[in-house]
Amino acid sequence: MWYRILLNRLILAAVTLLGVAVIVFVLVRVVPGDPVAMMIAPGASEADIEALRARYGLDLPIPQQFAVWIKGILAGDFGTSFSLRQGVVGLVLGRVPATLELAGLALLIAMGLGTAVAVVATLARGRWLEALIDNINGLVLAVPDFIWALVFVLVLGVLWPVLPISGRIDPRLDLDLASNFYLLEALATFKFAAVGHLLSHMIMPATALALPLAAIIARVMKGALKEAMVQDYILLARIKGFSPLRILLQEAMRNAVVPVLSLTGVQFTFLVGGTVIVERIFSYPGIGNMAIDAVINRDLPLIQGLVLAFAVLFIAINLAVDLITIVLNPRLRHG
Repeated sequence: MWYRILLNRLILAAVTLLGVAVIVFVLVRVVPGDPVAMMIAPGASEADIEALRARYGLDLPIPQQFAVWIKGILAGDFGTSFSLRQGVVGLVLGRVPATLELAGLALLIAMGLGTAVAVVATLARGRWLEALIDNINGLVLAVPDFIWALVFVLVLGVLWPVLPISGRIDPRLDLDLASNFYLLEALATFKFAAVGHLLSHMIMPATALALPLAAIIARVMKGALKEAMVQDYILLARIKGFSPLRILLQEAMRNAVVPVLSLTGVQFTFLVGGTVIVERIFSYPGIGNMAIDAVINRDLPLIQGLVLAFAVLFIAINLAVDLITIVLNPRLRHG
C-alpha cells in the first residue's frame, strides 16, 4: 500500500540524512586549512588562537565535536556561523526561499519549453524539421547551465543590456514584502509591478538553469509520445476524425506524462544543485551563493548546515515525485 511506501521512504530519508551529516562533518575537518586562521586578527598570540578554538569547540576530538553538533541539531540549534556571527538556521532559512523560487521558475520554463519542442518534433516526424530540432536539442543538452549563464550575461547584460545581471532586487527599491518568498508573495498580493521587477532579475539565471533540463524533457517526452502514437486508442481517435494536434495533446500526452514526471523529479534535484554556480555568476542571494562563501571562509557550521539543507531539499523533492507517481499510477497505488 502507498502508506508503506511512504514509511519506507521516511526511514530511508532519516538514514540518508544521518549519513550525510557524518560525511560532511568529517570531510570539512580533514581537508587542509584552519578555520581559526580565517577568524583571528593578524598578529594574534598563540593563547588567543587557542582561546578562540576552545570557544567554538574545535579543541575537542572529532567524535566529541560531532556528538555536540548532533545534540544541538536535535534541540534545533545548528551552530553559529564563524564568518557572519549569526545562527546557521536563520541564515539558511533566509536564503532557501530565493533558491526555491529560482529553481521553481527554471522548472516551469524547462517543462514548458521541453513539452513544446517534443510536440513540434512529434508532429514533424519523418521530415527535415524533426532532424533540425533533434540536432539543436542535442546542442542545448551538451552545453552546461553555467555556460548559458555566461552567454546571457555577455549578450543580454553587456552587449545588449536589457536585463539586470546581478542580485534579486534593486537595493534602492522597497518592495514592501513580509516574507522571503518575494515572487510568490508578490503574486499572491497582486503586486504585479514587483512581480515584473523580480522576474527581470530571475529570468536569465532561471533560463540558464532550465535549458539543459528542457532538452532532456524534450527528448524523453518525444520518445514517450512516439511510443503512444502507435497504440490502438490512437488509431481509434484517428478513425473518429480527431486532428493530429488534438490526438497528440488529448490522447497521447496522458500516457507520456508519467515517465517524464519521474525523470523531471530526479533532474530537478540536479537543477537545485546547479544553482550553486549560476547563483554565483548572477550574484543571486540563494543558498548556492552562500555555500561558496562558506567554503571560501572555512565556515564549518554554515557549510554543514547548507549541505544538510541541500540534502533535505533533495529528499523532499524525490519523496514528492514518488507520491505523485503513485497517485497517477493505479498499479502502484493498489500494489
